[in-house]
Order: sequence, then structure tokens, then C-alpha cells
Amino acid sequence: MSGVKHLFQRIKRRILGAILFWERALRHSMNAVRDVCGVLRVVTFFASVACILLAMAYVGYDHEPDRLRHIMHYFRIIQSVFVVNILFNLLFNMKATLRNTRAVKWIVDLSMLLTLLPILYPRPANPWIPWLETILYSNKFFLGILIAYAIVDISYGIMIIMGKRTNPSLILSLSFIFFILLGSFMLMMPKCTYHGIEYLDSLFLATSAVCITGLTSIDIPSTFTPLGVLVLAFLIQTGALGVMTFTSFFALFYSGNNSVYSQLIVKDMIYTKSINALIPTLLYIFLFTIAIEAAGAMFIWWSIRDVLDMSTEDQLIFSAFHSLSAFCNAGFSNLPGGMSNPLLMNSNQSIYLVISVITLAGAIGFPILVNFRDVFFEYTRRLWSKIKGRKRIGHPVHIYSLNTKVALYTTLIIFAVSVILFFTFEYDNSLAGFSLYDKIVQAIFNSTTPRSSGFVSVSPAEFLNVTLVFVLLLMWIGGASQSTAGGIKVNTFAAILINLKAIILGHNKVTAFNRTISTGSIRRANAVVTLSILSYFLIVVLLMIFEPGLSARSLVFEASSALFTVGSSFGITPLLCGASKTLLITAMFLGRVGIISLLIGVTGNQHDKPVAFPTDNLIIN
Repeated sequence: MSGVKHLFQRIKRRILGAILFWERALRHSMNAVRDVCGVLRVVTFFASVACILLAMAYVGYDHEPDRLRHIMHYFRIIQSVFVVNILFNLLFNMKATLRNTRAVKWIVDLSMLLTLLPILYPRPANPWIPWLETILYSNKFFLGILIAYAIVDISYGIMIIMGKRTNPSLILSLSFIFFILLGSFMLMMPKCTYHGIEYLDSLFLATSAVCITGLTSIDIPSTFTPLGVLVLAFLIQTGALGVMTFTSFFALFYSGNNSVYSQLIVKDMIYTKSINALIPTLLYIFLFTIAIEAAGAMFIWWSIRDVLDMSTEDQLIFSAFHSLSAFCNAGFSNLPGGMSNPLLMNSNQSIYLVISVITLAGAIGFPILVNFRDVFFEYTRRLWSKIKGRKRIGHPVHIYSLNTKVALYTTLIIFAVSVILFFTFEYDNSLAGFSLYDKIVQAIFNSTTPRSSGFVSVSPAEFLNVTLVFVLLLMWIGGASQSTAGGIKVNTFAAILINLKAIILGHNKVTAFNRTISTGSIRRANAVVTLSILSYFLIVVLLMIFEPGLSARSLVFEASSALFTVGSSFGITPLLCGASKTLLITAMFLGRVGIISLLIGVTGNQHDKPVAFPTDNLIIN
């Protein structure tokens, strides 16, 4: 055993010695090496973008043999760029590469080098391991590795851009625009639709998916093939978790060479406590999302397996798509009639309860989920200390953050009040003819989904006017901050109510749960409310100008659904003209990105002037 250990130590010393010798030989050419590395980084980034676009064309279109050979030729060119980038960094920039490359990145790089095997060693007639040979020499392995490398490289490139101190709000807005445009072209691919669609409808649907709204100007089940539904699901998931969360996860998980500034931006986006917790927190968010969506799909399938007349495969696709759509608060459905399908309405109603729970889980907000994780670990440590008989020193006093308490209390109150009011208002109206149990379930479902998910089992056009006004209020409020829900957010709504209470009682400070809410939070909440009201008013007025033939009731609801990213409709979306659809596309984008974030991104974060002006009062009654 000692001989083997001694042999490994000798090999390690030889390798380190060779590295040091190679570095000394390159020391006089380091400036040239850095320049070449910079050029290769730019070329590789554009090759990665080209790889993704080429993969879209490869998957989404039917190709003749000659065209297919040309596409594979372009893939080989991109492969050569990736391989040259890897080998150059290993040979001429080895120290930095070893320091900054994580284990998973090594796997991707080595897999990329393995794609050279068919070129260097032709396919053997009698392979040693047939199944391994089948994988390594297949086009699926080749294209899969190329796409994986391209995604990692693009993510790392975005993180480099973030490290250049570019405005985070501007990057966020541009990233959404990029995926909306990309999705609009993907949805138009021939293999994604049965009969093709107009570009404006494709752009409208891509915006609705990335902005997790749910409004659609076309019928999804009769328009999109399974591949189109898969593309739609990808756009929904990307928009829900956030484009920057995706890219940050790949860039940080695969490479440690990121600037402190870019990591601070990611830290602020996911509201983690320190830079060291970035990767665990991002991984936790991804795993939690996958776990909830997988569990939701299983429960949905269990509730519809004897209800929908589909094959098992179609039932599983239906379950997975609706679980993803519910958690992301998107409200899309690939079933004719959506959640108002007669087969579902006449079932045991369990699917409506399942989707309501999944929707609430998605609307709770990622900062609260991160807080729940910290609370779990804290209670586990306390229990372990109690079992060991040791007294813990320095444990946190407030393990639940103020944001968690305010958001959860407000959410529970709004949920309880909305269920009671909907049940009361619609008991003899849209819920007439249901049993008492079904009325309760439908009240829960239809008072949960207006807060962002957009699923409907009863058409909003059938609601009483008083119910409609209350539903518009729920759409305006939405879910928790940093969640997949829309609206002004329950945190904002709670902040303005708590501030109102402080003003009425004559308090100088705004407090909640024995904490003082910062002035900056109150000012931002007031700004969000003001901008939401002004922008909503403007969109409603423009819609009424563009659509004089449609009822004001339906247009008011449509504007609210788009701006607050809900997705419910009176069914007038396909009837809108091009100008109205473009207006709603803009409204959905503003609702998802945030008007304040967009304004900050455009104007920049300007500091106060170094002048102290005298204080004066405005007369406010």
C-alpha cells in the first residue's frame, strides 16, 4: 500500500514539475497568451450562440439529406472552436484553468474532447462495450455535449458582462427580451405547430410564457405539437425562475472565476446572506422547484388517471405540463377547454385542490423558501445540541425574517377572505348547480388562481359585478415578492397598509412584528403602487381606443390580466387587433420585469446632489 502511495506522490511531483517548467517557458509570452485567450473567449461565445440557433433549426425543421449534411458540417466547425478553446487554455493557461474550473466543468470539457473520438478512431466493427460505443458514436451524444457546452459558455459570458458593472436592471430586462424573441422564433418552427401561426401570435405567446402570464391569442391544444408544448414549457420555466437565476447557476456551478461584483448581484437577486452561500442557495431553489413540480405532477396524474380519456403517456404529459404551469403561475393548459373541461368539472374535484396548492407554493417567494431552509437547519442544530446536552452560544434570535412574517400573514389573510367572499358572492350565480363540497372547492380554486396563475374553471364573464371588482383587486395584489406570481406583490400591499396604520395612529415610525420597516421599503412600495395605477389607467384607455367594439368590462379585465401577469380573460384575446396585442405584449413585459426596475435600468441609479436643501411641507388633506 505504501509503495502505491509513494508511486502516486512521485507522479504528482513529476506533473507539478512539468507544469512549473512549462509556466517558466511561457512566462515571457504571457501577454500574448492573455490576448489570445480573450479573442478565443469572444469567438467561443459567438460560436455558442450559433450552436443554440443551429440546434433549433436542426430540431424544428424537416431537412433533406444534403441540407442535413451541411448542418452537421457547421456543427463540426463549432466543435473545433470549442475544442481549440479547451486545449489552448489547458496548454497555455493551465494554472488559471486549474484554479477556476470546477469538477462539473471538467466533465463537460472532457466530454467535449470525447466527441473527437469518431474522427480520431473510426467506429470499430467489434467494440469491447457495445452500449458505450453506441453512445459515444451517436449524433445525440455529439449534439447533447455541444449544447451543454454552449449553455455553460453563454452563462459564463453573461456573468462576465455582469462583472463589468453593467446596470443589473438593464441586464435583467434585456435577458427577458432575448428569450422572448428566441421563443417567438422557436414556436414558429414547422415541427412545433400543426398548421403554422402568424409571427405576432407567436410573439404574443412567447411573451406570455416568458412573463408567466397565461394570456393566449390562439388555441394551444389544436395549434401546437408535443414539441411545441415542450418549447412552451421551457419558456415558462425559464421565465419563472428568472433568466439571470439560470445563467448565474450555470456560471457559478461550472466555474469559480467570477468577479465579486457579479456574485454580489446574484446574492441580491436570490436574497442569500453571503457570497459563500450562492451555489447552495441556487441549488436549493432548483431542487425545490423540481421536487414540487414532480410531486405536483404525480398528484395531478393520480387525480385524472380515471377521468381523462387519454393514453398513459398523454396523461403524464398533461400532468407534468399543468404542474409546471401551476407552480410557475403561468396558467397555460394543453387540454381543450383548459380547467373548465367538462370531464374535469364533473370529476371528484381533487385536481382543483392539487393545482391550488401548487399555485400557492409557487407564489410564496424564493426568499421565503430560503428562510424556511435556514429555519429548518437552525431547529435541527438546536435539537442536536439538546440531544448532546450542550448549550449553543450565539444562535440567532429572529430566525423568521420580517419579510417572511409579513408575506405569510398577509397571504393567509387574503386567502381566507377571498375564499369566503367568492363563495358568498357566487353561491347562487356561477356556482349554482354544484354540490356544497364542489362549491367550496371551486371557491378555493377561483379565489387562488386570480392572484397570478390565470387558471379558470368558471368564466370570469359570468361573475357578478361585485365579484369581478374583488377579483380585479386580487389580480392587482398578486403573490409574494421574488416569486413566480404577478401583481404589485403582497409585501407591497402589506407595507402600504402598515404605513397607513402608522399615519392614522400618529406614529413617526412604521413597525411590524417588533421591527421598524425601513423608509426605503415604504418609499419603494408607494412608488410601485403609484406606477401600477398610472400604467393600468393608461393601458385601459389605449385598449378602449383601439377596440371600440368590445365591452369596457372585458377590456378592463384584459388589461389587468396582462399588466399584473395573471392570464385570465373573457375570451376576447383572439379578437384583438394588432395594435391591442402589441400593447398587451408591452404590458406583460412591464408586469414581469417591473416598471421601477426598467426605469432604473434606463435612467441609471443617480445619487443625490451634494447639496442640503431646506425642508418644507406640502399641504396634504
